[in-house]
Amino acid sequence: MQAVSELSVSVPWGHFRGKVWGPDHGCPVLCLHGWADNCGSFNTLIPLLPKECRYVTLDLAGHGRSSHRPPGSFYSSLEYVADVRRVADALHLRRFSLIGHSMGECRIRTESFSALYPEMVDAVILLDSYGILPKDTKEISKVMRQAMDKMIQFEKKTDAKKKVYTYEAAVQRLLTATPTLSEQSARILLERGLVQVEGAHQKTQTVYFIGCFQKNTLCLSLEQSLEMQSRIQAPVLVILAEEGFNKIFPEPETFTSAILRSFRDKNHKVVTVPGDHHIHLNKPEVVATFVSEFLWAKVLSLSTHHKL
Repeated sequence: MQAVSELSVSVPWGHFRGKVWGPDHGCPVLCLHGWADNCGSFNTLIPLLPKECRYVTLDLAGHGRSSHRPPGSFYSSLEYVADVRRVADALHLRRFSLIGHSMGECRIRTESFSALYPEMVDAVILLDSYGILPKDTKEISKVMRQAMDKMIQFEKKTDAKKKVYTYEAAVQRLLTATPTLSEQSARILLERGLVQVEGAHQKTQTVYFIGCFQKNTLCLSLEQSLEMQSRIQAPVLVILAEEGFNKIFPEPETFTSAILRSFRDKNHKVVTVPGDHHIHLNKPEVVATFVSEFLWAKVLSLSTHHKL
């Protein structure tokens, strides 16, 4: 069984929390969860992956047990990219691999970091994510404005409006909001996604959800997205779920086809597996073989054991 420990990294506004799996001198792999999840998103997958790696799973800002950003700050795509660099510097990581899940901010955190800091990334694994998906050029300004307006409106809400639930009601609320989660997966995420209300009776476990409002304010055209993708020097593995994000929120076929074609043209690997958006958490064995073989081929077999 892999050793697991809690992680805390100081940042100017507080701290990042997370979990670290594996040996001290294993090849470092930084794991980034998707929208509204937390580092528990990788709890079932990591035990099936190579034990020679050291997996750092983060609660991103405003998620799980990590600090929220200061009042008035946006949870923007570029801020999250900067957070990856902050954590890498704090952990003295000169090179590492990245695993990112989901089509929201995660695709920008993972792929944008790999494009902006290609010399720091050994390998990139995208779980039910295409990478940076573009927007129609004519729609970019409208989408950016809508995102900013919604974020500013959210700031006007106060903690007094925060809804409180019993634990079991919180489980049902999450399952309703995210139908791609199994009940077991929902309970895993809620381990770091709830705070017990002060003074509440222990038997009822009255709780409220931890979270933040996120809207992507960074929009790129197809040309810009492909240019960013071309900056990635590391090998990339894209694992798509048949009933995944693209079935829930379909993107224009011309865009997704262009992105995937570009990956394949650069000899990156794209595979499709049966399952839904949270397949890596619900049924990790479906994706574990692909991830493990990729890490062995592209990182471990070439590694001089980068130290954490």
